[in-house]
Amino acid sequence: MSKKPVQKKQDPETTGHVWDGIEEFNNPLPRWWLWTFYVTIIWAIGYTVLYPAWPGLTGTTQGVLGWSQRADVEADIASASEKLAPINAKLEAADLTAISSDAELSGYAASAGAAVFKTWCAQCHGSGAAGAVGYPNLLDNDWLWGGDIEAIYATVKHGVRTEEDDDARYSEMPAFGVDYLEPEQIDSVVNYVMSLSGDPVDASLVAAGGEVFAEECTSCHAEDGTGDREQGAPNLTDAIWLYGGDYDAIKETVSNSRYGVMPSWGSRLSEAQVRAVAAYVHQLGGGE
Repeated sequence: MSKKPVQKKQDPETTGHVWDGIEEFNNPLPRWWLWTFYVTIIWAIGYTVLYPAWPGLTGTTQGVLGWSQRADVEADIASASEKLAPINAKLEAADLTAISSDAELSGYAASAGAAVFKTWCAQCHGSGAAGAVGYPNLLDNDWLWGGDIEAIYATVKHGVRTEEDDDARYSEMPAFGVDYLEPEQIDSVVNYVMSLSGDPVDASLVAAGGEVFAEECTSCHAEDGTGDREQGAPNLTDAIWLYGGDYDAIKETVSNSRYGVMPSWGSRLSEAQVRAVAAYVHQLGGGE
């Protein structure tokens, strides 16, 4: 049992608690602090009564004022949409090829398209549209499906190899290493493909690879390797590579194929938004 400490006259009253010889003074909180604390309690109770506050199984309590931040945002969006309705209607009605020649439309499309791109497209193509491995660079003039505004619009609207849209761009390269070619044939054709735009790893295999290419690859990539946009078959002669142009990357492509997918944005965005982002991509520098 602890011994009750002797209280000195100049010391405040203690609670009687002692820890290792340290006494606990019974100092009351300042009156202003207590009143501030009581006010915050009253304010919190009032807030929970007036505004959405407490979570429940199906949502939060709504408050007697019926205020909602989401409702305010929706109202702001609706107001902005109403103001932009005339220019959006004009954009939807315009011929795609005429947008760039209309100062009002081209300016609006560039601005609105940039906003759409940064919201929905930058995750894959990068904020500057330079792309990454597996995601096309939209700044150059190398296009799998065509780089004029109508081709870009079709790609954005319908997507690539997606089951969401029956009109999606679709191409499929066989996995030649699984069912079609022997390892030495793959080795030779990879060296041949590398020779079309640079230096092969083994120049002695280029001739044999050319024979394999002529037999297996020209139906899509053309006899000279320049590709076919109707099929989405890339040009192999320009040293621009979606998945990399070194030996290992090309061998992986030939052996196991690639199958990148782009969503169908026509099912997610309005017609005006699709046209705006198509116009924005077209004017970045690589549009034809």
